[in-house]
Amino acid sequence: MLKASAEADKAKALLTLELLEKHPAGIGDHSTKDFYENAEEALRMLVDADDRLGAIEKYFSKEMLTGVTYTSTTTL
Repeated sequence: MLKASAEADKAKALLTLELLEKHPAGIGDHSTKDFYENAEEALRMLVDADDRLGAIEKYFSKEMLTGVTYTSTTTL
């Protein structure tokens, strides 16, 4: 749940930045100030999502994140 939320925010931020970069005509009647505010907000969201994903990877086990418990199938 936590990882999925961070991944969704990251995807949303990347999409927003891509749209702002590649399709600036879509901004329409927005001012340059609005453009920069939208870009800054998307960048903050991206950095926050990356930080959250890093913390999840650092502090939580793979089993907790995936719900799968890994067991050894090796027999002696």
